[in-house]
Amino acid sequence: MSRSQPVQHVAQSTVTVHTRGRGLFEVTSRVADAVTASNVQTGVVNVFVQHTSCSLLIGENADPDVVGDLERFFARLVPDGDPLFRHRDEGPDDMPAHVRSVLTGVTLSIPVHGGKPLLGTWQGVFLFEHRLEAHQRKLTISTFGH
Repeated sequence: MSRSQPVQHVAQSTVTVHTRGRGLFEVTSRVADAVTASNVQTGVVNVFVQHTSCSLLIGENADPDVVGDLERFFARLVPDGDPLFRHRDEGPDDMPAHVRSVLTGVTLSIPVHGGKPLLGTWQGVFLFEHRLEAHQRKLTISTFGH
C-alpha cells in the first residue's frame, strides 16, 4: 500500500529594495508577503540577493542599537580605503563591500510554517547595503512546500 505524497508547490518572485547607502534595511515584510502570495503553508523560503556588494542576514529587529552596532563593527573589521586592497574600480568602498558580502552571505533559507516565515520573536530579515551610495537591489524570493 503506497502513501500519497502532498503536492509540492513552488513560487518565485523578485522584489526591488531601494537603499539610501550603507546600512541595514529590514525586508521581513517583503519576504512574508511573498510567502503569503505563494500559498505555501509548510516548507522553506529562500531569499537570494543578486549583487556582490550587499548581503542578507537575520538579526534582531527590536532594538535599533543592534543595527548601529553591526554597522560600526563591520566598519572596524573591513575599513574603507584599506591599503591591503588593490581592487578599487568604483572607489575606496568597493572592495570592502565585496569582503563584507562574502563574510555575511547572499542567501538565506527560512522555514515556513502556517503560511509564514518561521522567525523568532526578535528576528528580522535584513538587506545589508555595503556601498556608500544609494542602490536598487534585487531579491529573488523562492518558496517551496505544500
